[in-house]
Amino acid sequence: MNPLPPAIIILGQNSLPIAKTISAVFPGSQIYGLIDRTSDTNITFSNFGETLRELFATETPIIGICAAGILIRTLAPLLSDKRAEPAVLAVAEDGSAVVPLLGGLHGVNDLARQIAAALGVQPAITTTGDIRFRTALLSPPQGYYLANPDDAKTFISNLLAGAKVRLEGKASWLWESNLPLAQPAPTGAAPTERIAPEAKLTIRVTETAIIPTADCLVYHPATVAISLINPSNIEPELAVSCVQQLLAKTNLAAASIAGFFALKDDIGNPLLAAVSEYFQVPVRFLDRSELVELDSIDISQNSRETDILPVQNQLSTRCPIEESSENLAAKIALIAAGANSQIVGHDRTKAFNCALAIATEPIDPSAIGISRGKLAIVGTGPGGAAWMSPEVKEILREATDWVGYKFYLDLAGTLREGQKRHDSDNREEIDRARFALDLAASGKSVAVVSSGDPGIFAMAAAVFEAIDFDAKPEWQGIDIRVAPGISAMQAAAAAIGAPLGHDFCVISLSDILKPWEVIEQRISAAAKADLVMAFYNPISKQRIWQLGRAIEILLQTRDAKTPVVLGRNLGRPGQSVRVCTLGEFQPEDADMRTLVIVGSSQTRIIPRKFGDVWVYTPRRYEK
Repeated sequence: MNPLPPAIIILGQNSLPIAKTISAVFPGSQIYGLIDRTSDTNITFSNFGETLRELFATETPIIGICAAGILIRTLAPLLSDKRAEPAVLAVAEDGSAVVPLLGGLHGVNDLARQIAAALGVQPAITTTGDIRFRTALLSPPQGYYLANPDDAKTFISNLLAGAKVRLEGKASWLWESNLPLAQPAPTGAAPTERIAPEAKLTIRVTETAIIPTADCLVYHPATVAISLINPSNIEPELAVSCVQQLLAKTNLAAASIAGFFALKDDIGNPLLAAVSEYFQVPVRFLDRSELVELDSIDISQNSRETDILPVQNQLSTRCPIEESSENLAAKIALIAAGANSQIVGHDRTKAFNCALAIATEPIDPSAIGISRGKLAIVGTGPGGAAWMSPEVKEILREATDWVGYKFYLDLAGTLREGQKRHDSDNREEIDRARFALDLAASGKSVAVVSSGDPGIFAMAAAVFEAIDFDAKPEWQGIDIRVAPGISAMQAAAAAIGAPLGHDFCVISLSDILKPWEVIEQRISAAAKADLVMAFYNPISKQRIWQLGRAIEILLQTRDAKTPVVLGRNLGRPGQSVRVCTLGEFQPEDADMRTLVIVGSSQTRIIPRKFGDVWVYTPRRYEK
């Protein structure tokens, strides 16, 4: 999978220019700024340690424009496995120093070089192998996988002690390095003065599944494209087993798989999702119309030792393909692998028809077809970033598109580079849902943003309503999830105590989508049942009489001294929470941004020392 873009952490406004310079180097990166100390950042935070540890736990590269010591002390309790550590760097506030701290196996030195180049300074790299050989054997570039990292430390030590190395296979980043080669480099690459007569060490670049040894580092290039068509309804575990058997049959390493490729008709198929998850590579989907790019193939001999007839992608005019399942699978694999690629395996298994093609260079799957679209309906809570769950923050960070009511999108924060924002009116929920679904069906990762909790009088129901009634086939393959948020009634209750501590119900006073007669019946029934009630949408410019009528209904069965909680602008500037009695409560006390909680016969008020009160509803019910 592609690495996450880095998070750039600043603690003061003076660091922002350097942060923006660094951010321009890394598309998708986000600048995190300490609240009340910074402005014009993508994300604000109030707790430095919590934010840093959260990013580290999600394997997000961290660039701290601060002292190295504060980063080290904050992350020290999490350090246990260097193979799982993301890149962590410290950058001086004035940009004069770039210091890689953690993540040697995840390219921290390469990040340091990129940042230093943008700032016009030299990175403070202390890794001897990187300095002397001008390459990082422990963290190969994207598209290459080191099969035996545990052998690399001793291997590099031997190189530093004077051992020579022989390169086998194709990888320009190795040939262009300063490794002490025991053979001439290709023409135009590194100088031949580095030729040495003998080599006790070997670096091998190959797609073949071989067993590495201590004196041979093995790198697997991501050059294998696997097409999967006509997936069946077998267990996902069996689908994974079928791919494993095909790899064994062709003697290919799983680490060389760049991606799986299928037809758009199969978007959302659980077998494909299972295979992608197991091998940790993406599935990309092609439309049948895209297959006209390759309308013929050339069958040729292959030097690969396999009993499967090879097919080479030369875009020739010989041997037209008939649309059999085998040929369709071969065509998809060849298109994914690109020019001069070669089919090295195909099979018809219990799970699907499949074919394997090998490319001449590592494959970038993101440039081929589309991914399975994602749609997440998220709740940001009643206020800003401080109210969001880590899940919601991650979804917003990774989404390609945000969709929502303008006010709620403003609360969600600042877009990172490359993200798109789609505003709409607050009363266009179904149209907004349809737009978001269409966007996700095109392969985008879409976040539909609601305030509070998206499943409570919000966009989650609108999305599923659109799916239910429109039933568009292309929506069926979307990966849909709902990420909960803190609701307004929870925020109001927490601000005043625990008025929802016993049985309660939630009613919207808006009669736009349901008759007022139904609302009256429900208020009356809830009042007679002695439930605490939380009222959403109590009043608006168009609806000015409904709240007054609701109060009248409540007073028919509920004591005028019943506590009422009014929470306004919860979690936002201007937040207020006040308490009155049902007899004192007037419609003008509320507006559209007010959440109203009406207590039951059991709800109590506790006076506090300096004039405030707590409100709670006991857990026990006494008649």
